[in-house]
Amino acid sequence: MPRHSFRVRFDGGAGFPLAGIVDRDDSRPDAPVVLFNHCFTCNKDLKAIVRISRRLADAGLTVLRYDMTGLGGSEGDFAQTNFTTNLADLHAAARFAADQLGPVRTMVGHSFGGAASMMAAGRRTDDGPLAELACLVTLAAPSDTRHLADLLVHMDGRIEREGRGEVTIGGFRYAIDRQMVEDFRTHDLTAAIASIDLPTMILHSPVDETVGYDQAIRIQTLINQRPGADALASLVTLAGADHLLVRQPKDLTFVADMIAALVHRHAGK
Repeated sequence: MPRHSFRVRFDGGAGFPLAGIVDRDDSRPDAPVVLFNHCFTCNKDLKAIVRISRRLADAGLTVLRYDMTGLGGSEGDFAQTNFTTNLADLHAAARFAADQLGPVRTMVGHSFGGAASMMAAGRRTDDGPLAELACLVTLAAPSDTRHLADLLVHMDGRIEREGRGEVTIGGFRYAIDRQMVEDFRTHDLTAAIASIDLPTMILHSPVDETVGYDQAIRIQTLINQRPGADALASLVTLAGADHLLVRQPKDLTFVADMIAALVHRHAGK
């Protein structure tokens, strides 16, 4: 099918313009809209995000992938961001999608973007930009935000001692302010996950060295123990996959096809 990708810009939740890319089949203007939320320090141009988004577009979906504040093509200072600003950017992206593409019917969140997706899904309101959300997908996501705060401080103790430090992630150095880790520790993601009332697909590798497989099991348990949940959350094991899905290219095809099947089942028209 004729996939078309084009760049967009819109105001983020932290007050800075954000850069995004829309992947879609122009012959399907009413296709379900998917919002893709990237991982910590990642951006919309990560190989896994690009390939998954394009395959979803080939499957008849419209995908908005974007850069959160201070990352990729978006403006702002990454060191001044935190989980609160991540959520604000996510809601800004959802509002932009609703205005320009159609209401967001599915969110896909990779790693820390999965944490933001679950928080937003568990706390959505009937009059908010995610009011028409029909299903949720997490990919290598953690079940809390405090773990990342502890990891960053362990990587550079100056973050807590002096208020700013630097960490190396994926070969790149990032400045981290104390306010970021303090914010990470204030959010009760566990409670939000337990409130999710949507069909949820949890994709995770048992050999993920960044976010352990136990996190996926915990997410599934939290959602499915909700009264009346009726096993809303399903866990798909990505055997042998790494955190960024670069080790086995076929994993990206499998992941995209699983997501497309979920969206067409629960959010299709």
